[in-house]
Amino acid sequence: MTNNPFLIGLQTHFTDDQIRCLGSVCVGIAGAGGLGSNAAAHLVRSGIGRLVVADFDHVASSNLNRQFYFIDQVGMKKVTALEANLKRINPDLDMQALDIQLNAANIGQAFERCHMIVEALDRARDKKMMADALMADPRLLVCASGIGGWGGSNRIRTRGVRNGFYLVGDGRSEVSDTMPPTSAVVGLAAAKQADVVIEAILGSHPLIP
Repeated sequence: MTNNPFLIGLQTHFTDDQIRCLGSVCVGIAGAGGLGSNAAAHLVRSGIGRLVVADFDHVASSNLNRQFYFIDQVGMKKVTALEANLKRINPDLDMQALDIQLNAANIGQAFERCHMIVEALDRARDKKMMADALMADPRLLVCASGIGGWGGSNRIRTRGVRNGFYLVGDGRSEVSDTMPPTSAVVGLAAAKQADVVIEAILGSHPLIP
């Protein structure tokens, strides 16, 4: 029995077995920006009870148009601010906040306790580094590529690259001066990344091919 209102509320939507399963899985999130912070919020609201989030950056005013932060958190470490925000959803959340810049040498250790991993990094070279580092890893990996601009939201798709490796986005609309990051498109991609994770856990039907 719990006195946590959030967990009590989940019982309206999920079975006890589903809640236990969602609460026991540990999900790693590489990056706490537009993709990572929003994916984390979707995962926590869905009942994920354990997270490892890695990011070395601070909250900036330019982040507020799309990331899960608030004006009074500008200047804070992203992982610190995100943990505070997520625990306002579920105070029982077990989150390991890693204030590190991920690279090929430390990424394995950073997410060693995780069952699944979400790639939410900003730069194309970092995304490639992570994909290369985890390509042979049997755990579920959900990456994103092509989430710039606005409009044509049906272009943001989920594709299976290989067994256990999924890619969200259109694969071409990279963020740039002419294709800025916007809340709706970035948030849509983050939600799709979170949904792949939830689907993999609950397994009610096959993952999107």
